[in-house]
Amino acid sequence: MHELKISPKVKDALEKRKPIVALESTVIAHGLPYPHNIETAKALEQICTENSVVPATIGVLKGEIIVGMTEEEISHMLEDDPLKIGTREIPYVVALKKSAATTVSATMRIAKMAGIDVFATGGIGGVHVGDWDVSQDITEMSKTDMIVVSAGCKSILDVKKTIEFMETFQILVLGYRTDKFPIFYEGLSSYKLDHVVEKPEEIAKIYLAKTELGIEGTILVANPIPEEHAISESEVEVYIKQALKECEEKGITGKQVTPYLLSRVAQLSNYKTLRANIELLKNNVGLACQIAKEITTLKLQG
Repeated sequence: MHELKISPKVKDALEKRKPIVALESTVIAHGLPYPHNIETAKALEQICTENSVVPATIGVLKGEIIVGMTEEEISHMLEDDPLKIGTREIPYVVALKKSAATTVSATMRIAKMAGIDVFATGGIGGVHVGDWDVSQDITEMSKTDMIVVSAGCKSILDVKKTIEFMETFQILVLGYRTDKFPIFYEGLSSYKLDHVVEKPEEIAKIYLAKTELGIEGTILVANPIPEEHAISESEVEVYIKQALKECEEKGITGKQVTPYLLSRVAQLSNYKTLRANIELLKNNVGLACQIAKEITTLKLQG
């Protein structure tokens, strides 16, 4: 019988209807270099704790799906050379008892299985430049009831096509205090958003209305990186073009593209993008905590 291993803290929060925010493990295993990955993982959980919210880092350790990983479990996962998985690969790693870090799609699916409503990430996957490589994140968001707080999509993607795909798949995008779609550490794009919210309470109300009406799918909260940490689009574009060229020359494809590009862009920018990535993660987790608390309050009010 394959069941989720839910940590005592997360289990207690679920039973007592306390606010919880799900966190992914791919950012730890494949998104950030050591020691920044471990330091950031701790910092994100600390932000949750300081906001009276229970963090639930999700990953797979030797075939066991864990909701609310401990520091020790995260260390063991990293030592086990974890795979990077989306929803599609969950049965594969569980059945063959492999360790894996969960991307946006897998984290969402597992969080929902556990009964968690809110998930914070850096940037969602989408449509890659120049081909029809479309992330599982999009299809997962089209059917999983969840609030995902993100600084838009990663800047290495085709932003226009990603936005169009989300519209096609009926993914509601809410700009948090902005009417323009954010693109990761670059700040705001020129693409206009139809729906803007000013308060976490509004997001919670929209989400609960959606679930009560039986309308499936994710609400993507587009939360721009704080202006003081943003990097100009023209600067990032130079790094991305160089990294994409190298990626093609080396024959890197599929799931390895995003981690390679993020790592190479960080190197080319003298790790300026790495610092921005960490700041936007912290910003997204902070907002996710406020939304989770509002959902809890509204649910308790009935």
